Amino acid sequence: MSNTLVLVLNCGSSSLKFAILDATNGDEKISGLAECFGLENARIKWKLSGEKHEASLGAFSAHREAVEFIVNKILVNEPELKAQLIAIGHRIVHGGEKFTHSVIIDNAVLKGIEDCASLAPLHNPAHLIGIRAAQASFPALPQVAVFDTAFHQSMPDRAYVYALPYKLYREHGIRRYGMHGTSHLFVSREAAKALSKDINDTNVICAHLGNGASVTAVKGGKSVDTSMGLTPLEGLVMGTRCGDLDPSIIYHLVHQLGYTLDEVNNLMNKQSGLLGISELTNDCRGIEEGYAEGHKGATLALEIFCYRLAKYIASYTVPLGRLDAIVFTGGIGENSDLIREKVLKLLEIFNFDVDSERNKAARFGKQGVITKDGSPIAMVIPTNEEWVIAEDSLRLVSK
Repeated sequence: MSNTLVLVLNCGSSSLKFAILDATNGDEKISGLAECFGLENARIKWKLSGEKHEASLGAFSAHREAVEFIVNKILVNEPELKAQLIAIGHRIVHGGEKFTHSVIIDNAVLKGIEDCASLAPLHNPAHLIGIRAAQASFPALPQVAVFDTAFHQSMPDRAYVYALPYKLYREHGIRRYGMHGTSHLFVSREAAKALSKDINDTNVICAHLGNGASVTAVKGGKSVDTSMGLTPLEGLVMGTRCGDLDPSIIYHLVHQLGYTLDEVNNLMNKQSGLLGISELTNDCRGIEEGYAEGHKGATLALEIFCYRLAKYIASYTVPLGRLDAIVFTGGIGENSDLIREKVLKLLEIFNFDVDSERNKAARFGKQGVITKDGSPIAMVIPTNEEWVIAEDSLRLVSK
């Protein structure tokens, strides 16, 4: 098969990221973002041949209008590019236990994604809208679903089963699933290359740090534990999510303080984390600025974020036995030399020795080891989830 271009769609509740890239080498042809769905200022931005463009989608537009704009306004002027497309790859947040690997989308797959919607209510319904819009605009092309949760299906039961009555897992699938799987897969694979090791003999801890954040222990190329759980709420402190807490807090908020369950859900997912602690912002850049200016809330938020992350990293040496490297990725992991240095200093028991110059250099898309020669290794690897999705799409449609 000579054509290797894939259109990758990542549909959020009010946005759609898209890219066309070569699945064999990750070479990006087009990338863009449609956002503010449902609002008067719904718009789309894209980059093509190094040039940036922007346009209005029309008031209250959503996923379908965005996909139609990509087809009728962008690709219509790039007929050769459109003709080379072999598939549409979709990022799907939650596949439950049903989907342990990427699949070509048919009606049964659509039903399976819908059945998992309660586990990712902000994401899976949006994915379904995006898939149907893509099917309407590209009826001749195969559509592929790539699941965030699939990479973590290799976890042993001791890592994913909650200490609840077992029938809740057996009958209702209540267990830890994990997210960010495509990112953890990509950076662990790239880490093995950087270490000049076979992936099957590489043990790394990957920290995907963004507005959503998770840590995964990857042993021999397989996920053996991860910090997110049934939903993306468990684990680390995040932009607006609380991460781990005492479940009885929910009971206390409802029965003692008069919160409704919907209010508790909103509080934990949208009002907590960096935003809730700092009372300033959920944006890590704003937190770091506040920290530099001596803002107490920002300082506390930064300290808690780093402390929780360091504790998780230390605990994930247990399933690995041997640690070859810590890998930082995601918007915060790739760009915050401050947070990386703080976390590694908290891990003093492992004797990480941060190289300040290397740490500052490994930002803004640049990869590299950030510890000194002779120190245990910590490195930065920019993630590329789109390339993983494109690779899987090519693999499936080439069979």
